[in-house]
Amino acid sequence: MHADNLPLLYCFFSLWRTDAHSGHLYLPDDLTPEEQQELENIRRRKQELLEDIQRLKNEIAEVTSEIENLGSTEERKNMQRNKQVAMGRKKFNMDPKKGIQFLIENDLLKNTSDDIAQFLYKGEGLNKTAIGDYLGERDDFNIKVLQAFVELHEFTDLNLVQALRQFLWSFRLPGEAQKIDRMMETFAQRYCHCNPGVFQSTDTCYILSFAIIMLNTSLHNPNVKDKPTVERFISMNRGINDGGDLPEDLLRNLYESIKNEPFKIPEDDGNDLTHTFFNPDREGWLLKLGGRVKTWKRRWFILTDNCLYYFEYTTDKEPRGIIPLENLSIKEVEDKKPNCFELFIPDSKDQVIKACKTEADGRVVEGNHTFYRISAPTAEEKEDWMKSIKAAISRDPFYEMLAARKKKVSSMKRH
Repeated sequence: MHADNLPLLYCFFSLWRTDAHSGHLYLPDDLTPEEQQELENIRRRKQELLEDIQRLKNEIAEVTSEIENLGSTEERKNMQRNKQVAMGRKKFNMDPKKGIQFLIENDLLKNTSDDIAQFLYKGEGLNKTAIGDYLGERDDFNIKVLQAFVELHEFTDLNLVQALRQFLWSFRLPGEAQKIDRMMETFAQRYCHCNPGVFQSTDTCYILSFAIIMLNTSLHNPNVKDKPTVERFISMNRGINDGGDLPEDLLRNLYESIKNEPFKIPEDDGNDLTHTFFNPDREGWLLKLGGRVKTWKRRWFILTDNCLYYFEYTTDKEPRGIIPLENLSIKEVEDKKPNCFELFIPDSKDQVIKACKTEADGRVVEGNHTFYRISAPTAEEKEDWMKSIKAAISRDPFYEMLAARKKKVSSMKRH
């Protein structure tokens, strides 16, 4: 169309209208055929443009919807995964094997010793006693996990105390002697691998590691009155380096390190009373005969973690007394009180049982019982308590294991 016709075209636009019901286009009657054709072309282009715009809008809406759906789907997947991981950790803390199985079945953990070791080493949200229990199992697969777990620790250029601090903070040592033996054996092998030439053999590292753990207990346990000197520590460890002595400077440095800073032991379950008493093996009211003053007192007893705790009231947050059940025996006894039983040290009538109690002024002192005599309300409860306590009595593994290893070293030396 010629440019001279544009004003006329604008006039036509102003007259252009459609019927509201039919949508038909009405045009002025006095248009020339050329002008009508031009207007028809414009109408068609406009319609095509509107269709293109609508198509673009539809495409944008579709892409936007896909993005939103993708985001919400990923978010839901992550939320579901995090929820399952949290559930797996809870299951692990209650039953380590079932927790690991749950995580594997839900594709949250690979069924390999390396992957499980990484999971335990990171330890996020995991109970350190549960980690120790799992690592201490003698199943072949668990032993592989233990080896992989220990290999994640880097002990290069650390002295033995520093390495033990790192190792013993990553889990809580279990109570069973065989489990401790496997774990400390694996530790000694790893330490010697990272620090070749420091010790003549892994046996030396193993024995000295236990000597350090026992030194830590002796120096920092308030119930131990006779604190070992550095000279005694050196003397205790003579001849353990394949028959030879370790350098005195090394032993003095290890002693001073422990004396200045005790081991930090994970407190997520053993020293936290909330966890300790949350799920006891047994609890109930019993009568206890006093140590110095032979009077019977009613106490609330809780049996858990191989210890017998007693409280004055069930609402007390801290126990009045703690009786570790290591190396004790139990037997029925006759007394004026009915349903009595007794805790004692076998083959040692006059030795005071290792225990502690809280005095009225709040001081924690050593117990003075050579035996604990306890009366249950009924004969049935007496039998149940005795059965539960027998199952909880343990033997302190450290001294026996240390003696066995020293015997092995001296035997090898003779041959």
